[in-house]
Amino acid sequence: MTGLIQVFITASSREEGEKIVEALVKNRLAACGQLVGPIQSTYWWQGRIESSAEWLCLVKSQEDKFSEIVGLVKEMHSYQVPEIIAMPLVAVSESYEQWMREELNRLP
Repeated sequence: MTGLIQVFITASSREEGEKIVEALVKNRLAACGQLVGPIQSTYWWQGRIESSAEWLCLVKSQEDKFSEIVGLVKEMHSYQVPEIIAMPLVAVSESYEQWMREELNRLP
């Protein structure tokens, strides 16, 4: 296990997603991030099925930074319950892993 993660965060708009990704990278909570969208999401909310266009933020980080990522995203996000899900990166090329660790462990 590498201890590295990819975090999935949905945002209500491109602008919101850009701000979240930029803040995570600037604060060294993510080595990098991509914004994909718009995507169409269908989900339960307050007893009803809802559907909306969203933007998907994909950020690369370390497990030990996840709680800080959650805190920052919740501060910035427009949703009451933002999607913030992490998946472990089980295999990463050696050079990319080295780059990620170097960037994530520099002081902001």
